[in-house]
Amino acid sequence: MDVHDSRTRRLLFTVLLFAWFVPNGIAQSSNDDKAAAELRQAKNDVRSMKNSPGSPNSLGLLLDGAPSIGDANARVAVVEFGDYECPYCGRHANQVLPEIVANYVNTGKVRYFFKDTPVEAIHPAAFKAAEAALCAGEQGTYWEMHDLLFKNQQALGVTELAAHARALNLDMPKFQQCFDSDRYAAQIRKSLEEAVKAGARGTPTFIVAVWDPNEPGKTAVTTLSGFRPYRAFQQVLDRLLSPEGANEDQQ
Repeated sequence: MDVHDSRTRRLLFTVLLFAWFVPNGIAQSSNDDKAAAELRQAKNDVRSMKNSPGSPNSLGLLLDGAPSIGDANARVAVVEFGDYECPYCGRHANQVLPEIVANYVNTGKVRYFFKDTPVEAIHPAAFKAAEAALCAGEQGTYWEMHDLLFKNQQALGVTELAAHARALNLDMPKFQQCFDSDRYAAQIRKSLEEAVKAGARGTPTFIVAVWDPNEPGKTAVTTLSGFRPYRAFQQVLDRLLSPEGANEDQQ
């Protein structure tokens, strides 16, 4: 893919995110406390697993090198496209992800991936924050940095990122060399391109897929867009993990 095409895809994702973020951000803000509406949405997610808009029945996701937690042989994968400055991504990371990890990841049922999709047009610090997390990953602390950044979304400047690295007791010369080298810039831009291909129109977007460790791609089952309460994920994951849901992608 040439540079022009790559830039076009990143611009397209930015435009799509603006189109999604403004109306949906307002709608979410006004509906956050409406539990009944959220539960209805969760049930709709389950019913529309096979043909949800923007989520083709067969979708290849290149996950090699993407940070992940969970058993490599887990039946189901959740792939998050996220941005460290995105407020709804922060809510998910701080309020929902810990429950998913406790109940599905740590029990061997789900493998969880994070794909960086920083939208610099509205989140200028997100790209370097993504690089900082990936550099921390070289020292075995990717998820610790991930959590720390989402807990400190107002402190993502270059100086603050270095402070977060020190707080995690990283080897600072090694971290700084990685951070200054833009080593992961191409990987992050590739994730932005994948977000467009996957039909993501904003962050966070979640692809919930049947996991096959013997295949490099994944078969998409459903897409969840925007902030969703834990019970929305619970509905979808329990359906996929049930005996009848195990063959959902084969129907």
